Amino acid sequence: MSDGTGTVVPDGIDLLDAAAFAGGQPHAQLRWLREHAPVAWHPEADGTGFWAVTRYDDVRAVSRDPETFSSHRGGVMVADADEASLAATRNMMLYMDPPEHTRYRRLVAPVFKRPAVRAWLDRIGDLAVEIVDGVCEAGACDLVADVAGEMPSALISQIMGIPRADGRRLHHLTETMHAAPGAVDATTRADAAAEMIGYALEVARAKRATPGDDLASLLLATEIDGDHLSDEEFCWFFLLLINAGGDTTRNLLGTGAHVLFEHPAELERFRADPRGLADSAVEELLRYVSPVVHMRRTATRTTQLGDQRIAAGDKVVVFYGSANRDERVFAEPDRLDLGRDPNPHVAFGGGGPHFCLGAHFARVEARATLVELLTRLPDIEPDGEPRWLDSTFIYGAASLPVRYTPTRPTVARAGAR
Repeated sequence: MSDGTGTVVPDGIDLLDAAAFAGGQPHAQLRWLREHAPVAWHPEADGTGFWAVTRYDDVRAVSRDPETFSSHRGGVMVADADEASLAATRNMMLYMDPPEHTRYRRLVAPVFKRPAVRAWLDRIGDLAVEIVDGVCEAGACDLVADVAGEMPSALISQIMGIPRADGRRLHHLTETMHAAPGAVDATTRADAAAEMIGYALEVARAKRATPGDDLASLLLATEIDGDHLSDEEFCWFFLLLINAGGDTTRNLLGTGAHVLFEHPAELERFRADPRGLADSAVEELLRYVSPVVHMRRTATRTTQLGDQRIAAGDKVVVFYGSANRDERVFAEPDRLDLGRDPNPHVAFGGGGPHFCLGAHFARVEARATLVELLTRLPDIEPDGEPRWLDSTFIYGAASLPVRYTPTRPTVARAGAR
């Protein structure tokens, strides 16, 4: 393993400090690293240290080379896990390398491809109507808890065929699992994961006994060349779906709204044509917010990345929020431009085998919710300061109070649940 020789991040830069992510990712620190040390050794107080990768092209290079930069070897979180914990999480697709990852993705990918997601368009639209109906008469709400968090919780409940209240409980478990190490102890974090896995096992058993038209039943029934998901594999995929799908949508919507409030000219532009601008606005908010901050890989062999020699066994951490502000790729990267085109952001990953499987779902959810909010609550505005997630892995608002002129609920379209 590396002894940390090479370019070291200077004093004043700490990408593991949750306080640096309150109100925004530490873009000044990331900008300095992109310019002066795009592959830099970052010490850890309780670990070996890692290589921080901050330029767009390098992030993509690491993401697209699983033979050299493994997800399986040491997992995807910066902190090192013990072998027992790693052995369990390696059942999750996020922790796999090809060919295991390829086999797993082949089994579940058809459910998440664009044509399959189109079948959910009306139901997701109905959910957006229902969610805004639930807050429109009050004149105020917490945009994260009542809208941004409700959408993925409600959707996962529908698509997996589970009670809505269970979807909300699963959302709270993900917040516990992704909290910064200092905010949640290891036992609490492990208990949250165990509760979610146990719940998923109950779902698998119930759906095998009585299949429905839900995604859980479809995943369990999917077969390619005689191969199908075991109950254990389904449980870990369920955990991944709840964590990744919920976090991306919730933080995109909640933090995206905060970003729009901070850019009133762009907010007015969006309000003037919510449906016409929605697709490009969602892409720009994905780039600007970058809900997933980083992912770890472990070098399987000695290699070169930029000007740095990476030793076999070194931790290599790619920072998506930094790549999405790389001046070499994006003109005026710190400017919010809801019509930005082209916009080759890496908010769903830098390509390669781990490109986000649920990207189409996240886009549809975000588009439907934002259009509904801006159409139904056109004068929505902040009503206090946001509270931020205590995490360096997932970036977003934990709470965002808003106010607006009360309106009457609309009649949801046929098919709303």
